[in-house]
Amino acid sequence: MTNKNNQHVFRLALLLGLFSTLGPFTIDMYLPAFPEIVKQFDTTASLVQLSLTACLLGLGIGQLVMGSLSDVYGRRNPLLISMAVYVAASLACAFSPNIGLLIAFRFVQGFAASAGIVISRAIARDLFSGHELTKFFSLLLLVGNLGPLVAPVTGSGILSFTTWIGVFIALALLGIYLLTMTKWRLQETLPSDRRRPSNFVQQLRNYGSLLRDRQFVGYMLAQGIMIAGVFAYVSGTPFIYQNIYGASPTVFALLFGSNGISLIIGSQLVGRMAHRVSEHAFLLFGLWLACFASVAVLVVAIVHGPLFALVIPLFFFVAAIGITSTAAFPLAMESQGHMAGSAAALLGVIPFLLGAVVSPLVGIAGEDTAVPLGVIILLTSSAAMLAYFFLVRRSQSGEA
Repeated sequence: MTNKNNQHVFRLALLLGLFSTLGPFTIDMYLPAFPEIVKQFDTTASLVQLSLTACLLGLGIGQLVMGSLSDVYGRRNPLLISMAVYVAASLACAFSPNIGLLIAFRFVQGFAASAGIVISRAIARDLFSGHELTKFFSLLLLVGNLGPLVAPVTGSGILSFTTWIGVFIALALLGIYLLTMTKWRLQETLPSDRRRPSNFVQQLRNYGSLLRDRQFVGYMLAQGIMIAGVFAYVSGTPFIYQNIYGASPTVFALLFGSNGISLIIGSQLVGRMAHRVSEHAFLLFGLWLACFASVAVLVVAIVHGPLFALVIPLFFFVAAIGITSTAAFPLAMESQGHMAGSAAALLGVIPFLLGAVVSPLVGIAGEDTAVPLGVIILLTSSAAMLAYFFLVRRSQSGEA
């Protein structure tokens, strides 16, 4: 590949990665404000966490809708409309008069943000395949994973001079920027002759076909269940770090953001070694790493160990997510070029739907214990491992 082509690929990965960051920014940027929102609305931690759950539901359900629409109408127009809706929803969140409306608008905001995630990945599959897809996807994640690193620090910085309302106004500005990028920088990658028919029944059949593919479902669950564990971490650590360990919003943002580095390390390890180590080997390694790290988190939580003893295994747990996500995506998408949008949607919806279920459970025992977090991430890591062995490995053995 020439230097000119390399530059073009990197610029494209940068652009698509920016759309991928919309999900992490929408999820993570207001996390340091959780305690403030509880006081503002005179509500409970569980209800504020429910606003995160609503956003995750929107991100999950939205990917099913937007993935299908992008297979029918192309990638560019659905993305344009979604970015406009995102801006409006962000402003509505900023001026919500009560926690109920904030929860509702967070769902709409998540729904609109989903287009950036699923369509950017469908575009990647439109243009690449095989190891080239793995390498490009790792570049996309290099940019996208900056979201978890930058978002909480940015949110904390905004909170240092304004209230949580300023966080959502900043998200609206981010949406305006991405709307402009879609309009002027993004080219259509799905020509008319490759689009799926505009038929609701056919779209359901597409999803049914994907769900009957045992290997695809195995990769989808292995990746999705693992990421659901991260959403438990996202929901629980604002209270664990700040309420249990007394960390300030700034310290919390730095600790939370450091795991963006671990995501980048994990994803780039797979991308750089794609021609030497198989995606299957990386996926299995990531699953085992997550299991060991989650056991360590649970032990520290039970004995109420020091903060650093909790942060270290969480760092490796999140790194395992970077490894498994980067390895599982190209394996699942390889044979789905004819309906990449629908396949990317299913790969995206499972993490958010499961994340929406597990996020409120982190606070089920109150704000003064980290044990539920340890239990949940151990269960998700174990379930992801079982999905891989019972669906992917058994399916491969049957083919052999």
